[in-house]
Amino acid sequence: QVQLVESGGGLVQAGDSLSVSCAASGRTFIAYTMGWFRQAPGKEREFVAAINWGGTDTYYADSVKGRFSISRDNAKNTVYLQMNSLKPGDTAVYYCAAEQYGSLRMNSGNWRYWGQGTQVTVSS
Repeated sequence: QVQLVESGGGLVQAGDSLSVSCAASGRTFIAYTMGWFRQAPGKEREFVAAINWGGTDTYYADSVKGRFSISRDNAKNTVYLQMNSLKPGDTAVYYCAAEQYGSLRMNSGNWRYWGQGTQVTVSS
């Protein structure tokens, strides 16, 4: 199985940029579809972005399209989420997810492996 650990969250001001990372264990990381989700207080977990195992295809939620960018470095077993033009509405715990079998557009319940999350807070 895959172990996922997020890092890089923090407190930023509206309009700032921030990058969060997800480090995965195991030598099979390259074969997994990877995704980012977020959950704000009192809200359901929300899809943010996904990337295929080869890093050649990505998919974004409409709310972050044009501002966020997902990427991966399989040599480092790491997935990144670059967040630009951050808004207070982006404040949430950001979770990394992995799934061996599936598409980029899977519902949150279909992702098998999850990290514990990293907090991103955007002040106005």
